[in-house]
Amino acid sequence: MEFKDKLRSLRKSKNRTQKMVSDKIDVSLRTYKNYELGHSRPRYREIYLKLSKIYDININYLLTEDEFLDKASEKYGKNGFLQAKHLVNQLGALFAGGELSEKDRDVVMRQMQEIYWDAKKENKKFTPKKYLKDENE
Repeated sequence: MEFKDKLRSLRKSKNRTQKMVSDKIDVSLRTYKNYELGHSRPRYREIYLKLSKIYDININYLLTEDEFLDKASEKYGKNGFLQAKHLVNQLGALFAGGELSEKDRDVVMRQMQEIYWDAKKENKKFTPKKYLKDENE
């Protein structure tokens, strides 16, 4: 599930307006709307922390997708990013039923990310040497 969808879902589940949330996290209404529309993301970790407190969730739930996609992009380039994005989207569809708690969703997301990294590492041995990046990266 993308950050924007997480925000919208959490806000609606708590019956809050965008204005109420923007006031609580000390950002303008326009800025908060841009978060929910996916046009921007919070620049400072402090905003993520405030959001996690408002919704009584682990901050990692809000950060998970971003860190995972960034790392996949850094390590495996555009194709790695696209594969990771596809995985995140598929997991978002799996969670759409709303049967799992936020904590359980976070656990599933983290486990799927570990499986992704393990698969990439395992498949690396089948990659021709000329395409391999330095092992220290």
